[in-house]
Amino acid sequence: MNLLKKKILEEGRVEGEGILKVDSFLNHQLDIELLNEIGKEFKKRFEGKKITKILTAEVSGIAIAAITAQYFNVPVVFAKKTESKNLDKETYEGEVYSYTKGKTYKIRVAKRYISSDDHLLIIDDFLANGQAILGLKQIVDEAQANLVGAGIVIEKGFQEGGKLAKEANIHVESLVIIKEMNCGKIAFEENN
Repeated sequence: MNLLKKKILEEGRVEGEGILKVDSFLNHQLDIELLNEIGKEFKKRFEGKKITKILTAEVSGIAIAAITAQYFNVPVVFAKKTESKNLDKETYEGEVYSYTKGKTYKIRVAKRYISSDDHLLIIDDFLANGQAILGLKQIVDEAQANLVGAGIVIEKGFQEGGKLAKEANIHVESLVIIKEMNCGKIAFEENN
């Protein structure tokens, strides 16, 4: 997706070891025009697949999932990271290890929002170490629902997430795959 690659090269910032900051347009401040194009691209890549709901993780995936959902005309369900009094007691749970926070936490979806009849598409901003996508898959599996695939905006191809998703039989469509980030420069895989 050339528009996304251009935006990453113009506004993305490589910081530290393997960290790409795209907060000016994707996960802090939102470029709605770009998100609309991302939603259209996910619709194109999963054309013809039966999808009844889009699933994402709180927080960064919500905006992308919501805009994408309008092209599929389906609801968005997001897994919450924190327990709260207003979350149903009956939940499906997945476990996610956060490398940026250095801790494991549970993500939860109320059982009333996912059933075994659902065909779910995971949407997320990044695929790096694969922990979020695997935690969301745990929720889908626990619900005995069908996981259609995962739409990822940016995959860090030099990290293990793509490999782990493939080993878990998750059909992943990444809009861009970053081959490497060295000395502040970003190189994309050509096939994407």
